Amino acid sequence: MKVAIGGYSTTKFSLEQTPIEKLLVSATKDLFENTKNLSQKDIDAVLVSTNNNKKYLAPILSELAGISPKISHSIENMCNSGANAIVSGFSYIASGMADVVLIVGAEQAENSAQVLDWDISRGEFTHPTFWGTMFTKAHKREFGITDEELAYVSALNHKNAKDNPHAYNPKQYTLDDVMNSKRLTDDLRLLDCSRSCSGSASVLLVSEKIAKKYTDSPVYISGIGQKTTSASFTKNNLTKIESTISAANQAYSMSGISPEQVDVAEIHDAFSICELMVLEDLGFVKKGKSGGFIRDLFNSNSKKINPRGGLIGAGHPLGATGIAQIAEISSQLQGKSENRQTDKPRIGLVQNMSAAATSSTVLVMRN
Repeated sequence: MKVAIGGYSTTKFSLEQTPIEKLLVSATKDLFENTKNLSQKDIDAVLVSTNNNKKYLAPILSELAGISPKISHSIENMCNSGANAIVSGFSYIASGMADVVLIVGAEQAENSAQVLDWDISRGEFTHPTFWGTMFTKAHKREFGITDEELAYVSALNHKNAKDNPHAYNPKQYTLDDVMNSKRLTDDLRLLDCSRSCSGSASVLLVSEKIAKKYTDSPVYISGIGQKTTSASFTKNNLTKIESTISAANQAYSMSGISPEQVDVAEIHDAFSICELMVLEDLGFVKKGKSGGFIRDLFNSNSKKINPRGGLIGAGHPLGATGIAQIAEISSQLQGKSENRQTDKPRIGLVQNMSAAATSSTVLVMRN
């Protein structure tokens, strides 16, 4: 059974410590207001994507929104929670257990999922900044990536975020601004990093047979890939993201496409180096060539990659990020992205990952 996007919504990301319940309800309310013919009684399942420590959030959201679903539960998988929740909702519909699934992701600016306490192999270097700098150093040594090429990633994403009304900080930074920003480590500057923030996003998944009830232009999920290689960062190869390579190959195979056919993509740029590595591991460019690719996108004003500004430009509310990516690609494929709109895209891709890229999800979408 084919599964479509019937509606979506993203709230304004911010640095305020907004209560998680308020964030969830806000994205849900926006989705209902912007989706035709949708009523509470239509919802078969409510899934909440978050790393928040509060319990029973899906039933709480259901009650606050006036919904009595057959299925309700939360999905937590650190930064990859949102895409994992989408896959769970897809599975409920594809199996026939549901026809309409509401998926809402939310996170507060200060959250418990930035550090994986279990991974003692990191020693005292627990903060994500340390694995980000290790990726960067390894990529520089292996492929000769330069500081300027890394800076183009942040400059491009902030440039795109300027046209995103939901971005937490829609300020445009020049290449010099990025390169002269505060150094956090030998290889990472402040503007190379995404920012954890508060925010929420929602997506309505529906079965093909009723998709036109809710939208005149359904977007279909045609390919899915997932892979977890480990939980411990030290098991990673520092010059490639093996979980993304595996997930992408699965998604391309299921959808019957090649990387060259992707028109627009939302990818997980926790740090500048992540975007460059993901572009290579998705097969968009050859190893070591992603820096020049991003520079060309910047100079041509292309919004093919991370049109909403990515995590660096838009902000990174962990549980909402993957869902906001899905919402953006849906909007792009429907031609509704206004100043962010790419040129008549037919195939879009979302790549979301967790915990130093030890798990990844890739989704292919078609209009």
